Amino acid sequence: MIAPQLTAQESAVAQQQTNQSLSLAEKNLESTRGKNLNAAQLDLVSKIRGFIKDAREAAQLKDWSRARSLAKKAQVLSAELAGSL
Repeated sequence: MIAPQLTAQESAVAQQQTNQSLSLAEKNLESTRGKNLNAAQLDLVSKIRGFIKDAREAAQLKDWSRARSLAKKAQVLSAELAGSL
């Protein structure tokens, strides 16, 4: 797999943004605990968890561009989910 080459500074920024997005996504997911979710919300939870998992895998490979993108998707969807509760 070919990953775009980031400078050291770009990698550091992407890593920080990835961690921030993952943290927010997990916080929003946490807010759903103990709540009765409808089918659409449960589907969203599944997608969010998938993006978080994929973002963590990309981060382990030091693919910060991909990790940041996936984490951002998780964050956006989790904010949508939290707003629908």
